[in-house]
Amino acid sequence: MSDAGAIRTAAPPGLSLRRTSDADIPFLADVYASTRQEELSAVPWTEEQKAAFLRWQFDNQHEYYRQYYPDCEFLVVERQGGLTQEPIGRLYVDRWPDQIRIVDIALLPAHRGHGFGGALLQSILAEGAAIGKAVTIHVEANNPALALYRRLGFRHVDSNGIYYLMRWTPNAIAAV
Repeated sequence: MSDAGAIRTAAPPGLSLRRTSDADIPFLADVYASTRQEELSAVPWTEEQKAAFLRWQFDNQHEYYRQYYPDCEFLVVERQGGLTQEPIGRLYVDRWPDQIRIVDIALLPAHRGHGFGGALLQSILAEGAAIGKAVTIHVEANNPALALYRRLGFRHVDSNGIYYLMRWTPNAIAAV
């Protein structure tokens, strides 16, 4: 695991990044649950059943990410405000010989649509451009963030079930 050492991902102005710790698990589970609320709104379960299901999904996803992305940077995104820092999301970034993989990026609902996600992505794209590597991410086909990825120059290059593999290449900068 790359849970030690300097963080390689650059934080855009107004945000900071720090490595996740076991103390962040409840927050990370809340971030995950916030991305599935709309999807579960139509399910005729009690709120307790939905919460238990979402926690089970998060636990499995968390374990999967830790197992299959052992060198990934697992980061908490924090918004800087005066002397305090407020956690607002998560960003998981892995670096492979031929690409930078955004394993996961998610912000709490109150912080979506304010440019934070775009700024984080642009920071990663700048890294890719500087070292001449593609940046990739799997995105659900119905994810509203698809429009943002396309604006930034990501292109749909493959599908895996409900997920699109999106790829940005350094020469995409000229097209944006």
